[in-house]
Amino acid sequence: MLPKMWRVVVFLCALALVVSRTESCFRTGFVQVEVPQMIQPGYRIPKVDVSNCLRKSATLTLTDSNFAISGAGKIEVAAPMVVSPAGRVFSVSARDSGGATSHLTVRLICAPPRDGRKSSGEVVLRRFKRRWSPPPYNLLENDKGPFPKYLETLESEVAANNKVYYTISGPGYNQHPVNVFKFDSDTGKLSALKTIDREEFPSFTLTVRVFERGTNKELDDPLPYSIVIDDMNDNAPTFTGPLQVTVLEKSKAGTTVGKINATDRDQPGTNHVKIRYTLLDGLNLFSIQPNTGVITTVTDSLDRETKDKYLVTVKIQDMAGASSGLSNTGTATIVVGDINDNPPTFTETSYDASVKENEIDKFILRIPVNDKDLENTPNWVSKFEITKGNENGNFRVETDPKTNGALLYVSKALDHEKAKTVALEITARNEAELSGTSAGWNSIPVNLNVLNVDEGPEFSAPNITFNVKENIPNNTLIGRYSALDPETKSSNGITYYKVSEPAAWVNVDRQSGDLKVANTIDRESMHVKDGKYSFTMKAVDAASKSSTGTVILVIEDVNDNKPTLPSAELLICEKEGERGSTVVVAEDKDAGHFSAPFSFSLPPDNDGKWSLESLNGTAAVLKQVKDLPRRVYEVDIDVKDLQSNGGIQTVSVRVCQCRNGACMAQDSSSSLGSLGWLALLLPLALLLLLCLLVAFLCVMKKEKLELEDAGDGGGILLKSNTEAPGEEVDSSLITVPPFGGDAGAKGTLKGNTGTWGSGQGSFGQGTLKTGVYKSGITNDIQDFYSSQYDNQYGTQQFNQDYFIDGGMGGDGRYLAQNSSFHHTWQTNGRYLQQKLPFLGTQEDERYAEDAVHDYRFEGVGSEAGSVGCCSGFGDDNDLGFLNTLGPKFKTLANVCRKT
Repeated sequence: MLPKMWRVVVFLCALALVVSRTESCFRTGFVQVEVPQMIQPGYRIPKVDVSNCLRKSATLTLTDSNFAISGAGKIEVAAPMVVSPAGRVFSVSARDSGGATSHLTVRLICAPPRDGRKSSGEVVLRRFKRRWSPPPYNLLENDKGPFPKYLETLESEVAANNKVYYTISGPGYNQHPVNVFKFDSDTGKLSALKTIDREEFPSFTLTVRVFERGTNKELDDPLPYSIVIDDMNDNAPTFTGPLQVTVLEKSKAGTTVGKINATDRDQPGTNHVKIRYTLLDGLNLFSIQPNTGVITTVTDSLDRETKDKYLVTVKIQDMAGASSGLSNTGTATIVVGDINDNPPTFTETSYDASVKENEIDKFILRIPVNDKDLENTPNWVSKFEITKGNENGNFRVETDPKTNGALLYVSKALDHEKAKTVALEITARNEAELSGTSAGWNSIPVNLNVLNVDEGPEFSAPNITFNVKENIPNNTLIGRYSALDPETKSSNGITYYKVSEPAAWVNVDRQSGDLKVANTIDRESMHVKDGKYSFTMKAVDAASKSSTGTVILVIEDVNDNKPTLPSAELLICEKEGERGSTVVVAEDKDAGHFSAPFSFSLPPDNDGKWSLESLNGTAAVLKQVKDLPRRVYEVDIDVKDLQSNGGIQTVSVRVCQCRNGACMAQDSSSSLGSLGWLALLLPLALLLLLCLLVAFLCVMKKEKLELEDAGDGGGILLKSNTEAPGEEVDSSLITVPPFGGDAGAKGTLKGNTGTWGSGQGSFGQGTLKTGVYKSGITNDIQDFYSSQYDNQYGTQQFNQDYFIDGGMGGDGRYLAQNSSFHHTWQTNGRYLQQKLPFLGTQEDERYAEDAVHDYRFEGVGSEAGSVGCCSGFGDDNDLGFLNTLGPKFKTLANVCRKT
């Protein structure tokens, strides 16, 4: 806590502030008052007096219903309350008769207990050491200073008996945001250094610790000290979310349109964030709820087809709309939604059209419509219906997706002879039902004229059926299938043909259409399905116009088939102690009462070895009467159908010893099956494949191939024992530069392959090493020849006299006449002298690696020349001419050797 003197000063300042604030009702202010932690009803807030406002007949309003204003202008507590450590804030507003408003913010903070005792109306919630546990300090945001601004002195009781110092840490001091507060470690004095924004940092909690000087021993518990930033109305409300709402047209007055949302960054629960919504225009159509921002209609005359969008200005103001509050404005868009209050309408009152008879899927007529509703919505998309005149389903109507109009088609052929005109009625609807209107769906009459066309003949029926018995005699009349001309109703001039008849059982009379039997009709034929046989006929008139029809013959069955017994051999397996039997099954191609049930019997003259018992309508059981040897027996059986049509037939019966339902003797004597033959043929096939493989290996035996050396292997399979000179080069291909100049020096050219530069990649065997590693290139190329005068390789030895006089022109006139060649050669020598030592240095190892290695000859060199690391440098370090020295020196060596 503060010392007594400072508390008195703060109290006097607060009292002066309260007096100055309350003297005027037209000025917004702030006051902070210490009150007990527990406040009972009737308690008067000290130092807050609004009697001056009452004397001026101002209207007072409290933002907290737990407080009330007495007649004497005092603020009293209306209900029991506990003031939290963070404090409690409420506001008092005064408005005079002129509408001017003043505002006073009162912050109640909890006063600490004195001497550890409970004061009247107080409840001590925790115990703490005096002077070392001060309540939170309240600091008003946006305080302009001056800075540093003293806040409080934090002092521990241990400072009375010890020499101490304090430390502080936390947000605002040494944590983000740093340098907000200043702290004196010797005195515990805390000050603010800058303005603080509550919306960014609503509070700070610092930790204060006390230590003994000299020993640095901590003497008391760490103190968490809170600084609460009080709110000022420094933020205007802002809109949140889209400022667009929608209401359907023709909505009733009071219909909710939508809600405008806004927010305020100031402290929640205060007047600073109480927003009032006001509509500045469009009041004849809409209104807004002041506290919620909900927009409603005030009329039912909204018509989307007249105006589909309204722009209104909305004002938002905090402080519950008080003139001292901050405000903002925005433009809200109110979209008028569509309802189906306009049915589609036809542009004409009626339509006339023509259609030819016998046409199918033919477009007839386009019928446009208009609709004022929103396009491409169910309120606008039309549906059409033929409500009259389409009882036979001859027409259909569709919607054109592009124009929304009707498209009329004929879907079934019309007959001019039956109806020359057709009257239709077409009704237009929408996908959505009508609403908000008393109008109904519209219809339009359509009159169609059916045009006559020359038609082909028509059969009396598309299909005709005749009953006929099978096996009836040829040329028997079955019936007549004729056609008529629909216009003349006559059969004159019509010719008849068969289009297709698979069995060729019927002849057609071309003039009359009479059908007669041409061949025997067999009901059991493969062409008869379910007792029916059909074929197609064509009728053609004089104008070659035709029509087709189908003839169906229902073939009646006759008993023309006897029941038959199976031709396959029947099997009777011997069983010990009993005689065997087998089942005999008969078949009859006839149907119904001409077929089963069959009767089975043995002829009267049978041999007495067998007996026969009926099993069912189509089968009987043949049994042994006597013990019979194993062999095949021929047994006569008399089988007849229901009409006694039949006779004696013979079946083969084998009596044998069986295994798995088959005769053993038959199995052993039977021929080899497919698997047996496969087992016999498999070894032969394998032997044949083996022979083919041996023959293939003999034919494909490899021959020894001899590789031919082409002389230019490109680095592959090259001879490495070559010691001969290089290729012969015609001396006429290169101009030999003169050597020696005026010194008369002697020299010998030496090289393993007869070349210099291109053969071994070096200038002879000794020159490159002494020239590059020791002293570079000598002062002149002439010195090089002089130093090598006594060297010898093969037969390539010559002196200066021979070289100049004998080899280059006799008396030396060649050198005198070609001094320019000599000068060029000296220039190149000096350039080599400058560059090769540089390449041999270790400042850039890659140059040395590229220049001083000796590479042995293993084939023809690259025609592109050197591609070493130095090849990419500019003109100042251009060593490209080195790649051209080889062929010149090689030619020079060969010329000298020839001479």
